[in-house]
Amino acid sequence: MTLSTKIAWDDTVLPFQLDRSDIRGRVARLDGTMDQILSQHNYPRGIEAMLAEMALLTALIGQTIKLRWKLSLQVRGDGPLRILATDIYAPAKEGEKAQIRAYASYDQEKYVEGADPFAQIGKGYFAILIDQGKGNTPYQGITPVAGGSLAACAEAYFAQSEQLPTRFALSYGHSTEPGAQSGWRAGGVMLQHMPKASPHVAGEGGSGEEGLLAATDLLDDDDSENWNRANILLDTVEELELVGPSVSPTDLLLRLFHEEAPRVFDAMPVSFGCTCSETRVRESLSIYSAKDIAHMTKDDGRVTADCQFCGAHYDLDPLSLGFEAVKNPDGSDI
Repeated sequence: MTLSTKIAWDDTVLPFQLDRSDIRGRVARLDGTMDQILSQHNYPRGIEAMLAEMALLTALIGQTIKLRWKLSLQVRGDGPLRILATDIYAPAKEGEKAQIRAYASYDQEKYVEGADPFAQIGKGYFAILIDQGKGNTPYQGITPVAGGSLAACAEAYFAQSEQLPTRFALSYGHSTEPGAQSGWRAGGVMLQHMPKASPHVAGEGGSGEEGLLAATDLLDDDDSENWNRANILLDTVEELELVGPSVSPTDLLLRLFHEEAPRVFDAMPVSFGCTCSETRVRESLSIYSAKDIAHMTKDDGRVTADCQFCGAHYDLDPLSLGFEAVKNPDGSDI
């Protein structure tokens, strides 16, 4: 593969369909984008890996949201790793890039580097949220943290909440090519059986962990055979094939699923992006009274705020904040 071909597939999500199997999917590659997401923070390596997995899932799932929508994944637990959060903002227009960001919150004293980071979430939940914009009620679906990985949580969510058999194969880590700088590379494949006219009802069956539905609970004989065959083929994928860059997504699909008649669609480019701004910070603080703002004011007489996603620092005059500081058009207090 030429260098230009490698670059063309960097930071993209390629949707595809297996016509023979009635299965759809996506192939994601997050290269420079993953480096930018993780460089905003200084997390232990285990938490970086968890955020890489979360960002991959977000890109793969978020490719289907409509223009100008936002999809978020959140994991909250009662262990040392308290929060994992990612957002993907759909392009404003066709052909533009989607923007993705991520952050984690953890207890530095209790988190044990080298131990299984997933286990350090403890008991909690995995959530998918879709914001369709002003005037629309956000959608939220949750499932318990279980299964040993974030990918397993996402698979359980789709089986339980959407009645859609779903499978993820993910790989991520530092990559060093001859003559190139070391950096994060990440890639993954998502398979999902297309919905039927009469889906199963959530709660029926349920052979999965903790009573959650599994893919085998959702498919009939022919569909189950097709789904099992596609999963067996996906099981042959190698980690280096997932992350690239030596194997392009299209070549990977042909290698894995050439007998399933794969058909690809337009790829969606992805980049790191954060929507924070001073205006948004001021809007979030506008609900507070002058007394509340006084409690937020530091010894130097300023109110500060930091974006958890990109680390941007905002230094504000407390007299310009809070609803009691809002002025009438003539300049008098409201």
